[in-house]
Amino acid sequence: MIEFESVSKTFSGGTHAVQDLSLSIPSDQITVIVGPSGCGKTTTLRMINRMLEPSSGRIVWDGKPLKSQRKTTLRRQMGYVIQSGGLFPHRTIVENIGTVPGLLGWDRTKTRKRSMELLANVGLDRGMAERYPAQLSGGQQQRVGVARALAADPLVMLMDEPFSAVDPVVRTELHEFFLSLQRQISKTIVLITHDIDEAIKLGDQVAILRVGGRLAQVGPPQQLLDEPADAFVEGFVGRDRGYRSLSFLPADGLRLGEVAVVREAASSGHQGPTLVLDGDARPVGWVDEERAGLVHPIGGTFVREADTLRAALDSALTSPYAIAVAVEPDTGRYAGVVTADEILDQVRDRRSGSPESITVEAAEAREQQSAEAQTAVTTAYAQLDDSGDPVADQPERDEAAGEPDQVDTAGATTEVPSTEQQLAPGGATAAGLGEPGTVARDAGTDEAGETRPERQPAEEQPAEARPTEDDQPTAVREAVTDEPGGPEEQPRQSGLYRTPRSLPHEEGPRG
Repeated sequence: MIEFESVSKTFSGGTHAVQDLSLSIPSDQITVIVGPSGCGKTTTLRMINRMLEPSSGRIVWDGKPLKSQRKTTLRRQMGYVIQSGGLFPHRTIVENIGTVPGLLGWDRTKTRKRSMELLANVGLDRGMAERYPAQLSGGQQQRVGVARALAADPLVMLMDEPFSAVDPVVRTELHEFFLSLQRQISKTIVLITHDIDEAIKLGDQVAILRVGGRLAQVGPPQQLLDEPADAFVEGFVGRDRGYRSLSFLPADGLRLGEVAVVREAASSGHQGPTLVLDGDARPVGWVDEERAGLVHPIGGTFVREADTLRAALDSALTSPYAIAVAVEPDTGRYAGVVTADEILDQVRDRRSGSPESITVEAAEAREQQSAEAQTAVTTAYAQLDDSGDPVADQPERDEAAGEPDQVDTAGATTEVPSTEQQLAPGGATAAGLGEPGTVARDAGTDEAGETRPERQPAEEQPAEARPTEDDQPTAVREAVTDEPGGPEEQPRQSGLYRTPRSLPHEEGPRG
């Protein structure tokens, strides 16, 4: 651990760069120091490796004052990364990486071997070893700078705005690379940045400095977002801190629903949002309800098991139907959907409930939800024939009785009307597809939880031919019952979309 104990730094002329700074930097974690220009961020960093000396106070590393150690010995135990890589332009990439091992007296064979290992570890091709820095892109140079800082396996990494000189796309890639690398090496890292978003994304601990080098607040990123210490911190963090705090809430507790799926936009005959899947069941886009054959961009996808509620909500907000599409972690196959309303419900539940109850609830629900979603997706996708048209539902046999679902008085099986036949004039309304504005409800209950009167079948349909609840396909029965004879509590469905035709519904808009 590195500890600042009432440290101040005053330059000639009376400029106070750092004032009375007391800060603990835990081992094996990333501490990010952030603040406006002139707040003493870089000065603080340079005092750690004694490039600058404090005017008062002291800095202690694992119980030993830094002043008690020789500067050269201290610096060779610390890696240093600066803006734009800071590579030697007259040296090759492999020579740049081996700079510190060479200063430590390593032989050439060992130094080159270590340099080539690190070149691969930072995601660069070994063929770049003999190139010069000018032949690399900005992002590649920055990776080489990180590799050079790690070459002698230092105990501490000091990083002064290492990602500020690259474009936003490369910066995002470097962030992911950096976090992945830290999971492998677990170094004590002190990183300087002026970007609060970067600080929140990368830091295990974030310290915000005011102009003049005074500490405003220090703590985990989520604490700074949820509980800013004062108006300065609140203003520096930004007005959208509530949205950014969703980055710390996992999405694994979301319950996924379903929408209709097709393989070709032209084959869709569904009302309501319809998702186009490719041959590997990966989502492609949304079918335009008014213009046949037109597909809208999907907006975004998320992985429930790995992403956060921020990623899920962003996927919903970029969708034309405010519906986020979930995919499987490894294959990218369609796993289900969730609406923006349902995500916000989850946010409210997470923030109002205790962490213990949330964790237990998510753990208990995760296995059941995963199995249910996989069954529903498999069933829906299996209903698509080679042309992409939905295959009509077929009645199934009662496994317990071993007999057809319906038998007339003469012993002949009576065919259960398909969903398309139920939609035909004179037939019953298809389950899950009512008039525009309808939404799915729990079978047999209204919003208040009271039993609804059953809808009367059309007069033209013979009584013996009307499908009953027991006559529904197995997948439908499983969707509305937990055990035979008992309705399972279903999640509230958002009014933003309607569920596929295989689920029960209630006509009329939801109140």
